Amino acid sequence: MKRVTPYLKMRVLGAIEFAPGTTNVAKIKHVSTMVFNDEDGVPHQFTWRTIQTWYSRYKKDGITSTKPNPRSDRGTTRKVTPEEVSEAIAVALPSFRNGTPGTIASVYRMCIEKGLLHRDQIAPNTFRRLVNRHEFFKPEATSKDKRRLAFAKAHANQMWQADTMMGPYVKTSDGHKQAKLIAFIDDASRVCCHGEFFLAENTGSLIKALRSALYKRGVPESLYVDNGSIYTSKEITQICGRLGCLLCHAPVRDGAAKGKVERFFRTVRESFLIRKLDLSNVAALNRAFTAWVEEEYNGKEHSVLNMKPIDRFGLDLMRVRFLPPHQVNDELFYVEEDRKVLADNTFSLKAIRFEAPRDLRSRKVQVRFSRESFSTAVVYFKGERMGEAEPVDLQANDRPPKLREASANEEAS
Repeated sequence: MKRVTPYLKMRVLGAIEFAPGTTNVAKIKHVSTMVFNDEDGVPHQFTWRTIQTWYSRYKKDGITSTKPNPRSDRGTTRKVTPEEVSEAIAVALPSFRNGTPGTIASVYRMCIEKGLLHRDQIAPNTFRRLVNRHEFFKPEATSKDKRRLAFAKAHANQMWQADTMMGPYVKTSDGHKQAKLIAFIDDASRVCCHGEFFLAENTGSLIKALRSALYKRGVPESLYVDNGSIYTSKEITQICGRLGCLLCHAPVRDGAAKGKVERFFRTVRESFLIRKLDLSNVAALNRAFTAWVEEEYNGKEHSVLNMKPIDRFGLDLMRVRFLPPHQVNDELFYVEEDRKVLADNTFSLKAIRFEAPRDLRSRKVQVRFSRESFSTAVVYFKGERMGEAEPVDLQANDRPPKLREASANEEAS
């Protein structure tokens, strides 16, 4: 039987937070009627007792209790997300008469012909299943009648909402490029935990913004995001798992579910982007945005709170779990991959041969490293940090240990 991945379990547990019901049992039973897709797009449905077991273990011991043993295909991701399929359909529909396609198969062929999707990305049956499950052909107006209730968390850092907004065009060495704003909003206090403009919307940009937010405002209990590719990446799932932060995803094509961060973006457009900004580079834009956030947004009375967001955040300051700067904490933001240590106590990573920091021959280890600046490889074994691996020095290994130590002492003197 195929193992349930940590990513899929986190999606199931995250759905409990927003499920209808007055008790946890009622919410869990409602979630047991839902269908969840794993990284390969395969649907799964779980009994309420299975979900209750995951939920109780998570509340008792934390995220590590719900993490299964590593599997052979760990780290694989689905080839196409529902958002990418939805965007392809939106581009293909105007090619049909009155924008109304005859069949799902005809839309699939149109997406392939226009190069919006590729056959190796998504098969016809998978395309049909996604269209039917997410109702991509259903008119937008029918989704606007969804019943919603205004809600707010009781304490700061119980939940952050995050999203990406398209910003102004800034000058680059190649001309002009549109900046993208990644922002994190605390649900209870409405504080902008961190916001930053980037020239590229990728996983590296999201990790950089998330790292700044965590060091500034502490660690949230849950993170509420959409289903974009950067928000469902392996790195973000791993980071949230290490921090004990529940990663929750909004329903597909339901931007209103993240109302607070969307309202913040509206404020950014109406109060910040209308100003005469220095768009000579993205650094100047970020300096102006940071000053506006701290002085104009976080430092002024909020119409709903009737107090400053930063003051409301301060009321729960004793409850906030901060992340102190430390080398080991920096490793929380590294991507992790499995490696098999060979009989000579070495392993390969990014075409470089490393020597394990301890005797881990014939063991399966987890190696963390930074995708942006690959300079170190940190080895973990059974959840314990073994140390940093060094590139193999074949000439040094050719000498006996005593001569090697003597040579190192001479070089040091």
